Amino acid sequence: MIIRAIANSFIHARRRNWAKTYWAFDIHGTMIRPNYKTNEISTEFYPHAVEAMQELSKRTDIVRILYTCSYPHEIVQYMELFKAHGIHFDYVNSNPEVTDGGYGYYKDKFYFNVLFEDKAGFDGETDWVEVKKWLETMD
Repeated sequence: MIIRAIANSFIHARRRNWAKTYWAFDIHGTMIRPNYKTNEISTEFYPHAVEAMQELSKRTDIVRILYTCSYPHEIVQYMELFKAHGIHFDYVNSNPEVTDGGYGYYKDKFYFNVLFEDKAGFDGETDWVEVKKWLETMD
């Protein structure tokens, strides 16, 4: 499912002559196993998530947006954790690069092409392997 979304994002970008696409990444249940604790961030990554995110962080044709309901102090901690693992996000819960226009109103819901979110069907246990395989075909 995620690979189809990724492929479609590049097809649309090519057709529209876009230089980049926008990918939103949830944390809990997607990149990192939730611990369901208050005042202690989860730090256990799903298998292959770190390697895939490191490779995605190198790409200039993908804008990475952290998409999270974490508290502000937790976001700071997560950003430090990601940075320590070589994972980079361009924005948090926003996309200032795409503004209102003929295609939509983006003040209340930011624009993205691909969504990595367990509640939208992404499986942190298995889907990172598929993302890694896709990245290997893009080298």
